[in-house]
Amino acid sequence: MKTYFSKASAFLMRTFFVFSLAFFSLPDPVQAELGATEKQEIESLIEKFIQNNPEILRDALTRLAQAEALAAQQAAMAMVLDDAGDPFIGAEDAALTIYEFSDYNCGYCKRIFPDLMAVLEKEPSVRLVIKEFPILAESSVLGARAAIAAQRQGKFPAFHAEMMKWRGKLDASAIDRMAKKVGLDRQQLQRDMTDPATDFILNRTRRAASAFDLQGTPALIIGDNVIPGAISQSEILNLIKQVQADKNS
Repeated sequence: MKTYFSKASAFLMRTFFVFSLAFFSLPDPVQAELGATEKQEIESLIEKFIQNNPEILRDALTRLAQAEALAAQQAAMAMVLDDAGDPFIGAEDAALTIYEFSDYNCGYCKRIFPDLMAVLEKEPSVRLVIKEFPILAESSVLGARAAIAAQRQGKFPAFHAEMMKWRGKLDASAIDRMAKKVGLDRQQLQRDMTDPATDFILNRTRRAASAFDLQGTPALIIGDNVIPGAISQSEILNLIKQVQADKNS
């Protein structure tokens, strides 16, 4: 019985909106020919329909809101998945990618770093893409630029580890010391840090973060799951298993 009324409601809703759309989309000359009386009768009919069937309008608005929210989420996810040039750790052709919005001045990012590295060891089919999201200080921007530049030389994993373990003031001198330690070409690093392509990557990440309304770091994206804040290693592994299971189902 419930199914019958649900189908009937859907039919009425479609009929009503098709009728309404057809009327209100008529060209002005056609509407003018209807005359004031006919137009008033039609508008009165539409108004009575809404009054007698408020749930239909409510359901339609709810579905519209849901569709808009889904479209917005899909658009935001598309920006995240556009990761060309983003620094990463793991196999480039990994079956599953974890995205982390991160800031090198973020204590919680540093705290979650060992867990993420442990996850990559336990799950070799997973890679970690760092969405450089420098929001805490000017030096965060410097660190983000250096990380993106280190990716171009293929030495990002080692450089990222040094940056995450760094506990002193993050400045140009500290970045230079860490770059030297991991064997980066420091002159090339400086050139790549100021390259327009680096600006493009940072701006792309800011747009993606804004689309997801991310206000802080870290933030993880695992499959369709958006997790603001740090979570435990076991929680990350459970989410990976869920995503893998969904892919295989």
